[in-house]
Amino acid sequence: MARKFIKKWMPDPSRVKNNPALHFLGDLLHDPNLFHLNRHSVSLAFFIGIFTAFLPIPGQMPLAALLALLVRCNLPLAVALVWISNPLTIAPIFYATYKFGAFILQSPPVEFTIELSWAWFREELQHLWQPLLAGSVICGFTFGGLGYITMQIFWRRQVLKNWHRRKRERAARKKKKPQKV
Repeated sequence: MARKFIKKWMPDPSRVKNNPALHFLGDLLHDPNLFHLNRHSVSLAFFIGIFTAFLPIPGQMPLAALLALLVRCNLPLAVALVWISNPLTIAPIFYATYKFGAFILQSPPVEFTIELSWAWFREELQHLWQPLLAGSVICGFTFGGLGYITMQIFWRRQVLKNWHRRKRERAARKKKKPQKV
C-alpha cells in the first residue's frame, strides 16, 4: 500500500535521468537507490526533506537533492518534501522557529516588522539570525526525526497488514480446496 501510494506520485526515473538540465550530475543519477521505494530509502528521504524544509536558506531543493545523493535515499521524495515550507507556510514556520530559538537561547525576542527590502534584511538579520538558525535546526532535526520514525512505523505496519491479509487468504483457499484421500 505505501509503495503503491508513493509510486503513483513519483516521476519516472528515466525522465529524471535523461533530463538535460541534470546532465552535469553525470552518473550520480544512475544509482538505483535514488529511486527505490523501500522502508529505508523513503524514511531517510522524509528526514532529509523535512529537515531541509526547516532551514531558513535559499536553495532548499538543491540542498535536499545533494543530501539525498550523499546518503543515497529516494531523491524525488526528499526534494518534494521541501515544499512543506512553501510561500503560504514559510512565514509561520520561520516565526515559530525564531520564537523557539529565542526561548532555547534565552534571548529576549526582538519585536520587528517585516519590510521587503535589502536594507531591512541587512539591518534586522543581525538581530534575528542566531535564534532563527538555532530554532530552525532543532525543529528540523526534531520533525525530520519524527518523519523518519513515522515512516518506519507506517511502512512496517503496512507490511504486517499485508502479510496477515495474505495469510488469511491462504487459509481460506486451503479450506475451500477439497481434501484428497
